[in-house]
Amino acid sequence: MSELIFVTGASGFLGSHIVDQLLQSGYRVRAAARPSKVEQLRSGYITYGKNFEVVAIPDIASDQFPEALKGVHAVIHAASPIPQRSNHEEMLKVAVEGTLNVVRQAEKAGIQRIVVTSSIATVLNPRDSFTDKDWNQVTREEALSGSKSTAYLASKTFAEQALWDFADSHPHVDVTTFNPPFLYGPFASGFSLPTPDYYAMSTNLYIYRLITATGPFPSGPRYIDVRDVAKAHVLALKSPLSSMPGIGRKRLIISSIYGFDYEEVLELLKTRRPELAARLTRTALPPIDKANLVLPFDVDRVERVVGMRRQDYTTFEDTMLDTVDSILALEKDWIKKGYTIEVPKE
Repeated sequence: MSELIFVTGASGFLGSHIVDQLLQSGYRVRAAARPSKVEQLRSGYITYGKNFEVVAIPDIASDQFPEALKGVHAVIHAASPIPQRSNHEEMLKVAVEGTLNVVRQAEKAGIQRIVVTSSIATVLNPRDSFTDKDWNQVTREEALSGSKSTAYLASKTFAEQALWDFADSHPHVDVTTFNPPFLYGPFASGFSLPTPDYYAMSTNLYIYRLITATGPFPSGPRYIDVRDVAKAHVLALKSPLSSMPGIGRKRLIISSIYGFDYEEVLELLKTRRPELAARLTRTALPPIDKANLVLPFDVDRVERVVGMRRQDYTTFEDTMLDTVDSILALEKDWIKKGYTIEVPKE
């Protein structure tokens, strides 16, 4: 029988791609979801029959779910609070306690392989270096008194630091984290947004703003295709153990090997999707340092640990065109249902 993988955040932008790729790779999946999401999530993968199941977990940060972990080979924890829907205190609490609750229960259930989605936010530092030794120096005080963006950066940082503290005290549990920048790409086949829920689109919302509204846009738009990050998560399930020579702590910064330039996106759409020319944003775009469009991460280390080769990364053109086509298909469905499109500006 194929291995059973427990996945949190399965209904999200990245999580749905992870589930898709796990199932396509022959794994069985047990997905965690809030009760309100269970039936919608289950219906998205009905063709996989008994290879896909959903368990309702109202609060991933505090609920106990030992039954959901029975027979599980590995855990992929991709759940994360959406900044626009949480106050600062709640965001910090859910991120840290959610991560620790999942990994503690997994270890108690005898699961020794855990893969966690972190963020480049945990790595950001004044030196602008991107290694597994770099950490964001944000403080709790800054998180509570700052913007939602600052609180989000802190929540991811504190959650990952707590995770590695756990890993250090439980060396028999093999932990991998991925630290990507903005995720762009099409929505997975199992992803569902039957009504306009713009923030559930994750960072694809930035691309939506390029073709509908007035911004704002991130000033440092380094990115990676969501399908590439999902693939890395799946590959991590078979990666060498941290204890093996030349591996060590598997904190993996991962990004696209291609640069992102707003002007190039707009020109690409004018050329390849000329029917969109009239709706492309005319808002002044933020200045970009064109000498630093690609995040300088260790591509060779990612390949050495999980097997992601340079030719495995999706091209800039494919990412952008697939993203826009997927957004427009979603928009078309909303309009058909009678909804008015009002893309939020913040």
